[in-house]
Amino acid sequence: MPTPRENRPYMQFNFQVQIDNRDVGGFQEISGIGTEVAVTEYRHGNDKDNNVRKLSGLNKAADVTLKRGILGTTALFEWIDEVRTGKASALKSVSIQLYSEDRSNDQPVMTWNLKNARALKLTYGPLNAKGNDVAMEELVLAYERLELS
Repeated sequence: MPTPRENRPYMQFNFQVQIDNRDVGGFQEISGIGTEVAVTEYRHGNDKDNNVRKLSGLNKAADVTLKRGILGTTALFEWIDEVRTGKASALKSVSIQLYSEDRSNDQPVMTWNLKNARALKLTYGPLNAKGNDVAMEELVLAYERLELS
């Protein structure tokens, strides 16, 4: 259940990701969490009002991108491999949990649950022998439904 706070929004830097209820390590950045409902316009030919009706259509969920430093684990690669080989276990539940700044009760203040998520794209790098940056990996997820808890 989300934890409301009166005058001060939560900061964005304390979050955790779980895939099928397992911690998968920290991520530096998560973007694109969202959902939208498509609208269909409809009008009867004998309507007295000269305007269309707007009817709710299908739910769409935006792709989510997760970025982190390469940790030397193959868990994300194994997941995308399950997707590309058509395994039934490729659909997973992903939870993104936001915590308060002080993590006072170590309970998330908001959780985004991505239902029936599948890995779409896994990118490594860039790798640069002259750079000082952390080697990164980026995972793009598609999912069917967003729920909040």
